[in-house]
Amino acid sequence: MNASAHTPHILVSGGGIAGNAVALQLLRSGHRVTVVERATAPRPGGQAVDLRGPSREVAERMGLMPGIRKYQLRELGMCYVDARGHEYAAMPMEMFDGKGPVAEIEITRGDLNQVLLDEVVSAGGELDYRYGQWIEALRQDEAGVDVTFADGRIERFDLVVGADGVHSATRRLAFGPEERFATYLGGYGAFFTIPTPAGVRPGWFAMRRVPGATVGIRPDGDPETAKAIITLRAAPNPALRRDISAQQRLIRDMLADAGWHAPAVLAAMATTPDFYFDELARIDMPTLAAGRVTLAGDAGYCGSPMTGMGTAMALVGAYILTGEVAATPADLPAALARYEEKVTPFLAEAKQMPGGGIRMMLPNTRVGASLARASVRIMMSRLLRPVMVKAFFSTTDGYELPSY
Repeated sequence: MNASAHTPHILVSGGGIAGNAVALQLLRSGHRVTVVERATAPRPGGQAVDLRGPSREVAERMGLMPGIRKYQLRELGMCYVDARGHEYAAMPMEMFDGKGPVAEIEITRGDLNQVLLDEVVSAGGELDYRYGQWIEALRQDEAGVDVTFADGRIERFDLVVGADGVHSATRRLAFGPEERFATYLGGYGAFFTIPTPAGVRPGWFAMRRVPGATVGIRPDGDPETAKAIITLRAAPNPALRRDISAQQRLIRDMLADAGWHAPAVLAAMATTPDFYFDELARIDMPTLAAGRVTLAGDAGYCGSPMTGMGTAMALVGAYILTGEVAATPADLPAALARYEEKVTPFLAEAKQMPGGGIRMMLPNTRVGASLARASVRIMMSRLLRPVMVKAFFSTTDGYELPSY
């Protein structure tokens, strides 16, 4: 039996949360790991993500909690405001026993990724981490995968893990075009860093709803800054992709009459260093393995930001994938089959769209927006809180996380 059967060399495409979680656990189990990330450096910032239920359990088992506590955001709850900034509904973090829109453990995506990167560095082992690099072609046989990189190098790996996001190039090369697996969910999302507006309630995620859109302001790690989070209900427009001017024009048009702090958000949008905009889409794969190529995180099972479960799926998926690979490193196809079997029940729950999807979340008429505002108040009542949890918030508490 050759050396690679004892010590597989595994390529991870993507240096985000899913990719770095996979790399960390593979290094800890003694594998040789190469990570390629198209960006030239780690990406800071990003919106707040939470840990709850199985994802928090994974973070604890992986030893990430000390680092997470270091960067943890001080979030007290979520509130809804009108055009003048008057609060008409509030959901403290404790109201839904940690199952609501704000959990006990909240951290920015960039900070969580840094926690993972710090652990990757300290894990030791055989690691080759390459920024500014990506996969251009894949050619595989029963024993491995020949990978052509952007710089022209061709190298062979025992396994390739695509963790390169919702628009995954690895998925396209191994499984087929994105259109086969992506479902447009009726809108777009954007987030970026802004100076904290005066008068924002400290520690609270404030949300303003207008016909067809929401604009939110969420606490950041630095009290001088905040995260703007925007959701738009709109018909699909392929011309928006990679056209930042058109993206920002659409946002300005839809939030022109939003009032509250919307003018400050729109002003900061023009100069923010981390503007992000993308369609709201779900990725559904018929299988997570194509020979010796598999997928993790948004590349394989994106439920869209509206589920609030993207980080949970990334961490849980990475944990199960690497646990199964470590269990049978000499039989990687069997490990991938077990990975898919064990993660699928979790994904089925985590990808559920809360509250009936974007049409219910973002009515596009003033009457609909007024009714949605009234329903929020009603749902805050103690009697209806259990109903709201089932209808509006994804829950995976019943999933039994495998142990490795």
